[in-house]
Amino acid sequence: MAASTYSPSQGTERRQRQQQMRRLSIQSDWDRSDGRSFIQCRPAFLRTGAANAASGSAYAEFGTTKVIVSVFGPRESKKAMMYSDNGRLNCNVTFTTFATSLRGQGSDNKEYSAMLHKALEGAVILETFPKTTVDVFALVLESGGSDLPVIISCASLALADAGIMMYDLVSSVSVSCIGKNILIDPTNEEEVCQDGSLVLACMPARNEVTQLTLTGEWSLPKINEQAMELCMDACLKLAGIMRSCLKESANLSN
Repeated sequence: MAASTYSPSQGTERRQRQQQMRRLSIQSDWDRSDGRSFIQCRPAFLRTGAANAASGSAYAEFGTTKVIVSVFGPRESKKAMMYSDNGRLNCNVTFTTFATSLRGQGSDNKEYSAMLHKALEGAVILETFPKTTVDVFALVLESGGSDLPVIISCASLALADAGIMMYDLVSSVSVSCIGKNILIDPTNEEEVCQDGSLVLACMPARNEVTQLTLTGEWSLPKINEQAMELCMDACLKLAGIMRSCLKESANLSN
């Protein structure tokens, strides 16, 4: 699937760029390093069927952020017996050793794994696979900023590709607050300079938020009137791109 936009209505050199961004953030208007406006998301490239051995899989590329997610199951699991007649969702997020500028830092990310589980659990119809487990393995190939939203959106697409019943696709977007400005879909460089961040995951067709994470200092009007509105609008448009990817994949398989 071609890259689509979904914009809503190392070392001394790196430190210098960060200091420059900090100075710019004091101003009300400045240019982002990749040329986007403050309310413009990075082009999104999505593809399903990225891993042949999995029950379902997806690959997502948002700017320089690259993620692949594989879904396995449902499979019988003794641990799932504790969950009565409902199935169990198991999520694991891993970074490759070359995903970040700090080489050799690849490892499991327990925090992201827990947040991915929370974002998806409300969307998956667990009673459709009783006493079994669905495993979701996300691998971050390159960390370019807004990693968690990309992981969540890609994982939702992989679940759909695996034929797992869901109430709706889950799409996710984040914003950063830098000085007086709110930037949607921030890059790594922008996240380093942020005063606060908001990550939102939702089921757009149901207008239901499945995950909301706030960090830093925010004023209530800025959250309600700007950040939330931007994220919800972008999630709605991203979900449309995700559905188009699934339709394109279905047409190719017929």
